[in-house]
Amino acid sequence: MNENRYKKLVAKQLSQDFKSAVEIVEIPIPQPAADQLLIENKFAGINGGFDTLLCRGEIPYINLTPPFDLGVEAVGEVVAIGENVEDFQIGDAVITTARGGYREYQVIDANLALEVREATPELLTLMPTGVSALVALEQAGEMKSNEVVLVTAAAGGTGHIAVQLAKLANNHVIGTCSTKEKMQMLEELGCDRIINYRTENLPEVLQQEYPKGIDLIFECVGKQVFDNCLDNLAIRGRLVTIGHISEYAKNIEQVTQPRIYHQLMWKAASVRGFLMPHYQEYMTEARDRLLNLFYTDKLKVAVDPTHFHGLESIPTAVEYLLTGQNCGKVVVKF
Repeated sequence: MNENRYKKLVAKQLSQDFKSAVEIVEIPIPQPAADQLLIENKFAGINGGFDTLLCRGEIPYINLTPPFDLGVEAVGEVVAIGENVEDFQIGDAVITTARGGYREYQVIDANLALEVREATPELLTLMPTGVSALVALEQAGEMKSNEVVLVTAAAGGTGHIAVQLAKLANNHVIGTCSTKEKMQMLEELGCDRIINYRTENLPEVLQQEYPKGIDLIFECVGKQVFDNCLDNLAIRGRLVTIGHISEYAKNIEQVTQPRIYHQLMWKAASVRGFLMPHYQEYMTEARDRLLNLFYTDKLKVAVDPTHFHGLESIPTAVEYLLTGQNCGKVVVKF
């Protein structure tokens, strides 16, 4: 590659299949304008569901015409600054969450970058993944203390943060996962009841061990897991749906069943959707709290140990995440 050029991943077309939708392009390295930074990205976070749905044109609040940039969060180092920039210096480690994180270099307005201590992949678990977990639990889920909280896909990038936040709020936390390795991680995080849904029957466990139901459910999986969660809400229980990873790799399942108001009204329970762009006013405070918890060793961050290197590895990383193989946040190294 020419030293004055860099590579990025773009969606060349809309497609049901992420791999066939994307391509790597090489373009000149841009120079920052007066109020901008040029950042050399070191790591980017993988958001398999978002990436896949975006390449299908199925995200309602985003209407893009190919080709368009892909990726969100990235962490790297400042390599050039605009003449008006005063708060950053060359060599500073920064994290960004603007669209287009799947690239080796990026130019961004200085006010959209956050200086951090070191450009490490662990930070990509906090922003925006961890921020979403915190805001979803506290704002959408109205999390209290001394409740029973269930986190599905609890060993994932978002789930393992949600488990710890619920524990820090003095709740009894149940986590679902699919392997012994994930169970071990959740045990180390202090999860009170770990359910391996491949070896235990989720609805039976919930009905037998939690007959009064679950107060707050942080639901990431969808399909039958969503149905099981809905059936086991407590009186005035809250189910917050933040995703449905079981359906991202395929078309949405069409179902015919009774409407859910029968399961909600008699318990005064509720189902609430969560999407971070609709809660932007809470983002800065949540981000600062998470960073403080992380830097004071009160919050553990799990980065999946599988190594993905370079833009070429991103389609494989997306598939790896969507098939539930990850234990913690999936990242790619540049």
